[in-house]
Amino acid sequence: MSRTTFPDERKVEMKRGLVVAFLVGFGLAGSVPLLAHHSFAATYFEDKTQTIEGDLVQFAFRNPHSYVHLEAPDDKGQMQRWAVEWGSGMQLSTQGLTATALKAGDHVIVTGAPGRNPDDHRMRMRSITRPKDGFTWNGTFQ
Repeated sequence: MSRTTFPDERKVEMKRGLVVAFLVGFGLAGSVPLLAHHSFAATYFEDKTQTIEGDLVQFAFRNPHSYVHLEAPDDKGQMQRWAVEWGSGMQLSTQGLTATALKAGDHVIVTGAPGRNPDDHRMRMRSITRPKDGFTWNGTFQ
């Protein structure tokens, strides 16, 4: 004897199937690492190098990018607040850095790729040195 299916049962089975398909798709999508990323070359002159020296205002150790903010003179000698983009907290921690590695008031020398808009006072970190104790970072990040 064959079973007769009623329209309401078909709707419930279809909804159940859609929910399962959605959950499987969502699970698969969540397990794939996100590879899309902005281009640093769109923001910075990767083929140029700039050095600034000044006092640290803030060290934002975070994801997706950490930042060092410092007060340093621009090319005209005027004090400016600079934002220096660095690697993610995860990347930096695998290189031995911690959120307490740098503190406000530290005098630092930063070398990096200058921002495309000089009025923004931005750089992409290449190296940082704290002369008082010889702390230096010369790493890479994506």
